[in-house]
Amino acid sequence: MDQLIEFAGNNMILAGIWLALVAMLIYSYISTLTSSVKALNTHDATMLMNKNDAVVLDIRAAKDFKAGHILNARQLKPEEVREKNFKKLENAKDKPIIVVCAMGNQARSTASALSTAGFSNVSVLDGGMNAWTSASLPVSK
Repeated sequence: MDQLIEFAGNNMILAGIWLALVAMLIYSYISTLTSSVKALNTHDATMLMNKNDAVVLDIRAAKDFKAGHILNARQLKPEEVREKNFKKLENAKDKPIIVVCAMGNQARSTASALSTAGFSNVSVLDGGMNAWTSASLPVSK
């Protein structure tokens, strides 16, 4: 313990960076737990699509969407996402919505914006299209 205190005293910058990283990790974990947006694995997503008629919202670029997307997915272009233009989804406000991106990282912010805009049941596909294709699930082109 004495060596740790001595190291922190001699290397204030490294100790500060380490504390910042730990704080960011804790914040990330807590914000995920308290978020109204749920992360679904591929099995849960297919169950939600089949049983509850969930709307799949693909937020990838048009060329990626055309290269392959989940069956019956709707595309929301990146510029519509930036502008928070969710007019295409007004008739699906009460349905479950699953937001899909390439790897699952960008979908969380879009799902949060949808939730803020009044969409009641919004989820994210954990791992995005990469997880979907890795699970050998059907893709439409």
